[in-house]
Amino acid sequence: MGSMIKVDQVIKKFGSDIALSNISIEFERGKIYGIIGRNGSGKTVLFKTMIGFLKPTSGRVIVDGKEIGKDTDFADNIGIIIETPGFLSSYSGYKNLEYLASIKNIVGKEEIKESMERVGLDPDSKKKVGKYSLGMRQRLGIAQAIMENPDILILDEPMNGLDNQGVEDVRGILLNLKGEGKTIILASHNKEDIETLCDEVYEMDHGKLAVSKPSIPG
Repeated sequence: MGSMIKVDQVIKKFGSDIALSNISIEFERGKIYGIIGRNGSGKTVLFKTMIGFLKPTSGRVIVDGKEIGKDTDFADNIGIIIETPGFLSSYSGYKNLEYLASIKNIVGKEEIKESMERVGLDPDSKKKVGKYSLGMRQRLGIAQAIMENPDILILDEPMNGLDNQGVEDVRGILLNLKGEGKTIILASHNKEDIETLCDEVYEMDHGKLAVSKPSIPG
């Protein structure tokens, strides 16, 4: 299917602490990958290194044919949720996405509205994000991640704060996106999310990555 992200012998140190220990992995188009592991195991550091937010101490990351830090500073063509999505609390959901879309200026009002509707939010609502529940903020974060139609999604705990219906909705969205050929990498503490969604599962422990028990998507 073709490699969208290649992580090649990546080591990341913070002083004498090793956060990533010689990680090598490839993520292919049209698959959902699960990364599991305890807090502090290195999942978020791996995600930030793949995007370009952190520079590897050694090794390289290639995203869609471009080496991060050499061919480009940050990975293009990626939608992300890492940690709690940050928004301007005094603006509506739509206004937040409109502002963020203006940075790259590749999508307009229709794409923004469509992404909000796809995650179950009303783009015409004047409700300020500061009044959103955690689940609504998480839905808005997913809308932000998908609004520019990226080929790669990197999602750190995308179900965080969602009720049962919200979880089902987002699972459906991710499976549809996989069907469109997207590459999706997600971290989740929810075993059911991993078993339902993922084609391949990897476990991080003390900065090392290993294949976990294979799962069969539902």
